[in-house]
Amino acid sequence: MTMFANISGMHLILLLVVILLIFGAARLPALAKGVGQSVRILKTETKDVTDPSSDETARREG
Repeated sequence: MTMFANISGMHLILLLVVILLIFGAARLPALAKGVGQSVRILKTETKDVTDPSSDETARREG
């Protein structure tokens, strides 16, 4: 995370403006929803891989 250590508030604002110009205001909510779903799926999959007991619990509940 040291790569992002020197980012200030002005850099973030500039980054958001560039993203807004590239994707447009109408597509941003759909883009954010897709990113959120992807992160949720990634967390679920990594939890299943790192915690084998969660598979047994899911089998008993299902």
